[in-house]
Amino acid sequence: MNNFSSTWKSSKKPRKQRKYRLSAPLHTKHKFVQSHLSRELRKKHGKRSIGLRKGDKVKIMLGQFRKHEGKIENIDLKKARVFVNGVELTKRDGTKRMLALHPSNLMITELNLEDKLRQKLLERK
Repeated sequence: MNNFSSTWKSSKKPRKQRKYRLSAPLHTKHKFVQSHLSRELRKKHGKRSIGLRKGDKVKIMLGQFRKHEGKIENIDLKKARVFVNGVELTKRDGTKRMLALHPSNLMITELNLEDKLRQKLLERK
């Protein structure tokens, strides 16, 4: 059922690219949930992007909630989607649900550095 190839390098074919991303195991999908850092953080840490973490403060760059800032509430690794605090859709019956955002449409403005391993990741060049 799950035909994931760990040796697969690349393909021009969109179908194969989609298959790779959809059938990847969770430890590989973790690499898909990355976002760009803000200019200040980029200068400070010398990195362009980093993996997202619950508690990071992000700014939404695209979509109807563009320019909205909030903390990451939850991350769905299976679908590679991020849920940000305060970004909700109101349904017809009045109930609210959180909007799933793609990590490429986010920019990290503040990092959650509670994890010591994450601090080491940022310090190494």
